This record gives sequence, C-alpha cells and structure tokens, in this order.
Amino acid sequence: MDLRSLESLGIVVCQETPLSDFTTFRLGGNCPALILCQSPEQIQKVISCLVFEDLPFLVIGSGSNIVVSDRGIDQYVVRYASEVPLIERDGNDVIVSGSTMLDALAQYAGEHGLEGLSDMNGIPGTVAGAVIGNAGAFGKQVGDVVTSVHVLDRGGRKFERLPAELGFSYRYSNLKKTRDIIVSVRFSLFPGDTDALQRRREEVLKIRREKHPDLSVFPCAGSFFRNIEPTSKAGKREAAGWFLEQAGALTMSLGGAKVFERHANMIYKSEGCRAQDVYELSRLMARAVKEKFGLDLVREVSFVGKFDDMPASVADIVW
Repeated sequence: MDLRSLESLGIVVCQETPLSDFTTFRLGGNCPALILCQSPEQIQKVISCLVFEDLPFLVIGSGSNIVVSDRGIDQYVVRYASEVPLIERDGNDVIVSGSTMLDALAQYAGEHGLEGLSDMNGIPGTVAGAVIGNAGAFGKQVGDVVTSVHVLDRGGRKFERLPAELGFSYRYSNLKKTRDIIVSVRFSLFPGDTDALQRRREEVLKIRREKHPDLSVFPCAGSFFRNIEPTSKAGKREAAGWFLEQAGALTMSLGGAKVFERHANMIYKSEGCRAQDVYELSRLMARAVKEKFGLDLVREVSFVGKFDDMPASVADIVW
C-alpha cells in the first residue's frame, strides 16, 4: 500500500502501532498500521485505497466500546474520530460527520436550542458508533432522531440509508450486519429552550459522574452487558447491573480486571490487566447471572482479535 498518497492528504499513518493507545480500555496489541481519519473526505479516500489494494481492514471510532486482543490483530485499522466537531446546521436538522464525538453533538444541539439529543450528553464514542449501536440513555435512543445516514459499503461505494432500512432496536441497527461504514448522519431535531437544555446537560453529566467511572482513572468501556429485554410488551427493560449485583459481581475480579465498585455492569483495567483477563471476567459474570436467574446476558462491548477459549473471529467493523 502506498501510504505516501494518504499522508499527502493530511492523513496520519502510524506503522506497527499498539492499539492500547487508541481504546478507552487502554488494552490491546499491535496492528500493521493505524490510519487516522477525521473528515468524511479522508475516510472515503482511505477506504477507496484499501479496497483498491485488496487489504484487510477494520474500522473503529474512538475505541470506547471494544477490547482488543493482547496479541493484536493482523488487519489495517482505520480510526474515524475527530476531537473537533464537524457539524452543519440546516434549519432544525444537523448534518454531522460520523467522526464527531456524540457528546460534542449533544452539547452543540443544546447550545443552539435544539431538542432531541439532550439525554445523550456525556455518552462516550463517536456519532457513527452511536448510530450503529443505537446508543441511548434514560429511555431515549439516537435512532429516534436519525433522518438519513450516508455510508460506504465494503467495496467503497456510497449510499444513503433511511431509518426504515436501518432496523433500529434496543442497542442495535442492521448496520452491524451490513457492515456499512458511516460517513455522515442527518438528525432531525426540534426547537427547545436553550437554558432548559443547558440545565438538562448539567443534570445528565452529574448523574453520569456519580454512577460511572472516570476513564482517566478507571480505563473501561462503560456498561459491559445490555439490559434485559422485557418478557412481554407490558413489561419494561431491566438493568443488567441489578442482576449482576444480586449474583455477586461487585466482589469479582480476575487478574488485573475488576468490577467497578459503584456499578456491577462495568469492568475496568487495574495494574497488570490483560485483555484476556477482561474476557474471562466477563464470562464469569455472565455465568453467575445464568446460574442464579437463568438469564443469558448479551455483551454491548466487542472483543476484537483472538482470545483463549473464544471462537476465532474478527469483526470487520466495530465501534
């Protein structure tokens, strides 16, 4: 692959890079090369180049929802994330680069008096990742306000996808199956009171600070398992953390992987932790819930690469 053609466009290419530097878990071995993209133009160029060269690749966002194998992976890794929000307003709609951080978008919407994303304040990760996983909080989901998504398929071809095609459900869109790469997203919001939206942001951030670990102190990937789906339409979704706590997860640890003391559904990295430790602890937690309640927990977090006692598979696109 001619990396110089990418670097001339301002795209940073890092050879033999440890992926631990690019995930919130701060775990993971090397990849052949890490390609840093920030704008829609950059990722379109990179994907076209990789497809033309017939090279295997993996696309990630900010690395907030993955655990990378200690052994690393043998694919090129494209990181599509930008610390500078790339947002364009069109009336009550906003068109956002998939690389923009979701929290930055939520903040922008609040500051501009646009309602619809206020409950997304403080959620880590990119807009693209949030849409693929239909991220949400307080009963609201990102997919509720998506109007259209511009994507690249695995051949580098551009398409527009509408909500009806995306199959949004709890923490899911069918983009996980199609493996399309989100370039940009249009959200339809509605007018709100700027002061009220700012107050809501502070309220949500306060709640998150009280319940969630500080990633600079407790490297992790947030909630590890999805909440439990209701058994009927009359029921409501149950917090996985409650079942984990009742099953004794708060006292669990394995190697350097530990369960956060204030939230039984969060694993964090302590000294000496390996990615393998996280994998094995997550299995221990899920097994405890299965034994006590007969429930099968479903992971929100993706494992990338090869782990002992795990089927050998690497997702082509994870966020």
